[in-house]
Amino acid sequence: MVAAASASVVSATGCSPTPGAMPVAASSGRAPDSPALGPLKHVRTDVLDVAYYEAGPADGEVVTLWHGWPYSIECYRDVVPELVQHGFRVIVPFLRGNGPTRFLRADTVRSGQQAALGQDVIGLLDALHIPRAVFAGYDWGGRGSCVAAALWPQRCAGLVSVNNYQIQNLDAALTPDPPATESAHWYFFYFLSERGRAGLTHNPKELARVVWTRNSPEWHFTEADLDRAAETFDNPDYVDVVMHSYRHRLAAAPGDPRYDDVEAQLLKQPPITVATVTLDGLADGSVPPTDGTASAKHFTGPRVHHQIPGAGHNLPQENPHAFAAAILEVTTLR
Repeated sequence: MVAAASASVVSATGCSPTPGAMPVAASSGRAPDSPALGPLKHVRTDVLDVAYYEAGPADGEVVTLWHGWPYSIECYRDVVPELVQHGFRVIVPFLRGNGPTRFLRADTVRSGQQAALGQDVIGLLDALHIPRAVFAGYDWGGRGSCVAAALWPQRCAGLVSVNNYQIQNLDAALTPDPPATESAHWYFFYFLSERGRAGLTHNPKELARVVWTRNSPEWHFTEADLDRAAETFDNPDYVDVVMHSYRHRLAAAPGDPRYDDVEAQLLKQPPITVATVTLDGLADGSVPPTDGTASAKHFTGPRVHHQIPGAGHNLPQENPHAFAAAILEVTTLR
């Protein structure tokens, strides 16, 4: 049994956690010399050739782990062994525009919008003939997981989301956040300019270093950590997908028409009805940590929330035990 975190825990209604919920570890257990995830497999969806890592028994319950930006599947290399030890089949895909994942057609819009990320979750399940899986992620990966869980609940066996309800309210795209949050999101505005495109094109690793440092001020990542992630940025569509993601979320670029119906549903801020564990790192320099009550209205199924001391925005890599424990916990809430 893992040690309980010093954390606030709330249900969807702001009450105490569901009885029997597994506590979340507060201390990091990352192995500094743990191997990179590989070898990789590939599968084709309707628009992508998706590169992914897979581990665990073929007949185990499926967990999909979705990384954020500017990170890579390596953020999960210490989460995967814990899940495999508990009998899960674990699938860790590279997002569109990242690593060896490629678009199938030259004329496909290099979209990074939230509807595309959510559709990619379902597309991967379809391509692998997986009827249902646990969705878990943070940042871009958390957003795609939330979208998929909200719109395709029959495919979601449980959700783990860092930073709560991650579906963007595009009707409020031009409503400013508090100045401190706007400052933390400096790259949103940088990427609105062609200067930002050039900066990402020519200095992706150093730009990631700045984002990592500010998003996770207590995370002492190594140069090897950053080098592993930087390999992800060597993708012909990386810059275009990143540019589109941030321009679309700030109403500065249109979406891909193929996702118009999905975006229309997301404008309604659909509730997440599946069992959910949400996490906030108390040292997150990007998204101010909460006690989970403000987002409770978006979760109509069983939900608990944990605050993780010392963890920043890249929570799975900074505290893999806490993230793995949340996945185990969500399976007890169903």
